[in-house]
Parts: sequence; structure tokens; C-alpha cells
Amino acid sequence: MINFLNTLRKCPLFFDVSDDNIINILECFGVKTETFDKNCTILSEESPAKYIGIVLSGSVQIIRTDYYGNRSILGNLCEGELFGEAFACIKMSSMPVSVIANKRSEIMFIDCNHILHTCQKGCSHHQQLIYNLVKVLASKTVMFQQKIEVISKRTTREKLLTYLTICAKMHNNNSFKIPFNRQELADYLEVDRSGLSAQISKLRKDGILECRRNHFILL
Repeated sequence: MINFLNTLRKCPLFFDVSDDNIINILECFGVKTETFDKNCTILSEESPAKYIGIVLSGSVQIIRTDYYGNRSILGNLCEGELFGEAFACIKMSSMPVSVIANKRSEIMFIDCNHILHTCQKGCSHHQQLIYNLVKVLASKTVMFQQKIEVISKRTTREKLLTYLTICAKMHNNNSFKIPFNRQELADYLEVDRSGLSAQISKLRKDGILECRRNHFILL
């Protein structure tokens, strides 16, 4: 676990928790780690929602698939980020989404019950952990509100520009990279890929944006 301390320091779940206490927490909770190759399923829909996952290396995507097999990307998570926390906290009987490795990734799994139920010692760092978890849940709520804001737009053009504007604000710069390729961006926006490519070409011709692969510039 010591090998991943640098990553865990960046993890919002361990904000303001010392290295020694992080190690103590991991030992106390009996966490486990697992490695997944690219495109492997880390958590599947219908699997029990029990664990909080932390991306130790690589990156993962949160995927929702509807009845007809249409795929929607809900989020892209990198090193130090969490997934599954909301579902585990309310003890859902099954996951409503899947988590897929975007590249070869190492994942840490923490049983959510260990976080929500403090030990008899009432350690201060455990209280900090609960506080941090609440903050993570709040920030994820904001993130999903942004997703709703994007996909609620009527046209592909409006969805794309809304998403890119949010990205520009997050980076505080009109030049930025997004974590998606074209197909993944189409899945995130919940639009057809060919229609998305056509809109990007039109926006470039209109002088509204420039792009190269996943790098965009809003003009």
C-alpha cells in the first residue's frame, strides 16, 4: 500500500489525513487491490453495491446501458478518484451502472461499512474520513447536475457547446483537453457520432472552435 501513498494523498477521501493514519486505516479496513486490463469490467450492472473503489493507477469510465443497448458515459475517473460511493452508502442491492477500465488500471476496494461505522476508539481520523466522504458525495451531485445540464439541451450543437463551455470554466482557459475520444464524447453527450463529427466540422468552419483529437480551443 505504501507504493500508492502519493496517489492516496491526492484522493479526496483522505484529505487532511496523515500518511501514518492512511496506512493505519487501510490495515484496519482490510482493503484489497485488483488489476484490470483495458476494457475489462471492474463492476457490472446488477452486481452488489458494497465497495467504494479508488483508482490507484490508470483510468475508468462509468457507463450506463439502456434496454436497447445504447451506451451513455456518465463520467471518466483518473488516479486518486472514487467510484461507487453513493450506491454503497445507501446499500443498493445492485449497481445501476457499470465501471470499465479505460486502460490497464489498479483499483483499491474499501468496504463502505468500515467507513460509515466508526470503531469503539472513535479515532479523529475516522471522523475526518466520514466528513471527506460527505464532501465527495456533494461534489459528485454537482458533477451529475452538469451532466444533466448538457444532455437536456435539444440539439447536438447545443450539447457540445454547453459541455465545452463547462470544460473551459473548469480549466479556467479556453484551450483544454477532454478525457474522451470522438465515440466516447458522443456517448457522453448521448448523440450520434456522425452527427457530432458534422457539428464539430461546422463549428470549426464558423470560427467558433478549433480542435485536434481531444484538444479543443474555444474562440
